[in-house]
Amino acid sequence: MAQFENPEFRQKSFWKRPEGVTGALFLGALILGGGYLIIANLPWIISLISNTIYLAILLIVLAAIVYMVLDPRMRNLVWYGYKSIMRWMTGLFVQVDPIGILKSYVEDLQDNLVKMRKQIGVLKGQMRKLQTLVEDNERTIDESMKMASAAREKGMDNQVVLNTRKAARLKDSNEKYQVLLQKMQVMYRILNKMHQNSEILLEDTKDQVQLKEQERKAIRTSHSAMKSAMSVMSGDPDKRAMFDAAMEAVADDVANKVGEMERFMEMSSNLMQSIDLQNGVFEEEGMQMLE
Repeated sequence: MAQFENPEFRQKSFWKRPEGVTGALFLGALILGGGYLIIANLPWIISLISNTIYLAILLIVLAAIVYMVLDPRMRNLVWYGYKSIMRWMTGLFVQVDPIGILKSYVEDLQDNLVKMRKQIGVLKGQMRKLQTLVEDNERTIDESMKMASAAREKGMDNQVVLNTRKAARLKDSNEKYQVLLQKMQVMYRILNKMHQNSEILLEDTKDQVQLKEQERKAIRTSHSAMKSAMSVMSGDPDKRAMFDAAMEAVADDVANKVGEMERFMEMSSNLMQSIDLQNGVFEEEGMQMLE
């Protein structure tokens, strides 16, 4: 399983984040509400325009709006404030903090490791049961062949036929069991390897969360909201925003790995449930998943 130390990331646009949905809904509501208010109060607006003083005030407000639209620094400041408000509103209902998301993934990883250990134990028990069954059949085959040989010497043809057929059936079953056992051994090795990689991923993620949490505290202490706003106005990249973008990339990477782990565990669990030790076969779907 690949590690995620300093992962390559492409910063998500605001609209592709959870707060982007909130922002789009809020902006749409703002436009619709503003349009409705203008239409509903059109006579009053016309009367304001007819008054010279009110007209001057309206022109000043309009000039300020035009200035905010045309000036890059002011536009960046307004956009930064809008994104911050939408992120705060979204955070009331949805987890948008990358550190918090990573912590929830750590909990998922710990739960998955417990489930994986249980699956490995169940699989090991099935393998032991199957191996014992093969060994018991081998002993029965030897006994049946000895009895068939003794019956032949005594001229007991019926016993010869019965014992040789029994031995042949058990031999055929053991061949199926051996194939099944080999497949189970492959699955056992894969689960063990995934368990080892998952333990590494868990410790790696816990360590990275701890370090990044300390780093974020240092950034937020030295980089206040006012400094962030001034940085945006001057066109410089905001350290806090870049940090959150990098952490989102890490969280996405861990999410993909947790998803892969859960998918494989689901497949292996379904496969183990489809094992039929009496017939020595997998269900067709289980066989296809393993192969």
